[in-house]
Amino acid sequence: MAMSRRKDDVEYAWNESTMSQPLRRMRYDVRGEIVARAERLRGEGRDIIFTNIGNPQAVGQKPITYYRQVLALCDLPPECGVDHPEVTRMYPPDAIARAKEYKAAIGPAGTGAYSHSQGILAFREHVANFIEARDGHTAPCADDIFLTNGASAGINHILQALIAGSNDAVMIPIPQYPIYSALITLLGGRQVGYELDESLGWAVTKSELEKQLRQARENGLTVKAMAIINPGNPTGQVMDRDVLEIICRFCSDNQIVLLADEVYQRNVYAPNKTFISARKIALETPGCENLQLVSFHSTSKGLIGECGRRGGYMELHNIESRVQENVHKLAATGLCSGLADQVMTSLMVNPPRVGDASYESFVSEEKAIYDALVRRSRALVQGLNAIPGVTCEQAEGAMYAFPSIAIPQSACIEADKRNQTPDLMYAISLLEETGICVVPASGFGQRIGRVGFRTTFLPPDDKLREAIEGFARHHALFCDRYGGLARCTPAIVSKL
Repeated sequence: MAMSRRKDDVEYAWNESTMSQPLRRMRYDVRGEIVARAERLRGEGRDIIFTNIGNPQAVGQKPITYYRQVLALCDLPPECGVDHPEVTRMYPPDAIARAKEYKAAIGPAGTGAYSHSQGILAFREHVANFIEARDGHTAPCADDIFLTNGASAGINHILQALIAGSNDAVMIPIPQYPIYSALITLLGGRQVGYELDESLGWAVTKSELEKQLRQARENGLTVKAMAIINPGNPTGQVMDRDVLEIICRFCSDNQIVLLADEVYQRNVYAPNKTFISARKIALETPGCENLQLVSFHSTSKGLIGECGRRGGYMELHNIESRVQENVHKLAATGLCSGLADQVMTSLMVNPPRVGDASYESFVSEEKAIYDALVRRSRALVQGLNAIPGVTCEQAEGAMYAFPSIAIPQSACIEADKRNQTPDLMYAISLLEETGICVVPASGFGQRIGRVGFRTTFLPPDDKLREAIEGFARHHALFCDRYGGLARCTPAIVSKL
């Protein structure tokens, strides 16, 4: 067999120096160096516990039966599915009826053909009805709804339409989900971080927003948008009404477009917390009548957990018609989102109703998933807080814990020598010692002097117990290796 030559032995015209430099600078640590190392170790036969990403079904969550039944019937040719003489022996009547309704909406070409670039009209109407029922206000127009390949595609479209020059900036929370910093870098814009206060349960304050906006403007930046993530990723907080009112008024007063990432709206675990949409607050808050808002939702999270389906939507509220026409043009370059994904999005917002044949089993399956998430979130946070030198805020929602860790100053000095952040070095050590894959907190942004990581609480109970024990065992070993629990000083960390 002929040996192929190494790519790096040839001087190609398209290389690291001639490629897109914004792409080269872009970071997305959720699938970065740690995950690549974890995959190599798994290839060598190591047992790896992946807690780096919110991918529920990859770690054992079962898909909801009704959703898959309807999707299967939508995909099958009629003679093999809804019109098969034995279909009622294989599928419940409400799944059959729903599939027939959806197939009629899709049209005779079926799920293998392109749809309208914004998605099937009937499915967008389902989203509009869901928003109306959720918020208690008149439904948005279906023309203001775009079905997208997950929330990420919608965020990408909107940031492309917003960022017009190198001085255009987007305010993002610190910590944040790195899709925002990654895309802002790729598109040549500037990010303006506003810090969430860990001592206040990751709250955002009006003074912090005003300070960061003022400094951005003094530096010659035009702040065009502000992103919020509610419930928080990676921080897990659920925003109260008063905080959302502050944010909506701030954006309205300063003519800033609000981007509301609400993909975890079903993932609220704290008994004293309730999800409230930014749209509801905007409609109920005096002074916010003209607030420009784009909201995002996804089939990847919640209780549905269908990450591989890449379903989702965005709703445009008070967006100028010519801007919206150009967002449509951008969506049209991708032709449409996947039809199976559109089906799943419609099912997410339009589940079985009381009295339907599948209703009780559907509710039972959702409850089992929800109860497990509540149980595991509490177990993980309690387990982390039991480790000397580790502190973690309650996970009120979402799918993650974001602990702060105290490590020896000598470890920070060693990380500096390796040209690594302390939490990257810590995460590499954790992976190699225990097989647990987490994301260093520096990949999400954090205040100077803080060291930590993000971990999900999605693995099954036995694997999560193993991970909690692994976290404790590794932290003790790591601190012993570097001489005790003296915390790394901000002066050291800020160099990194």
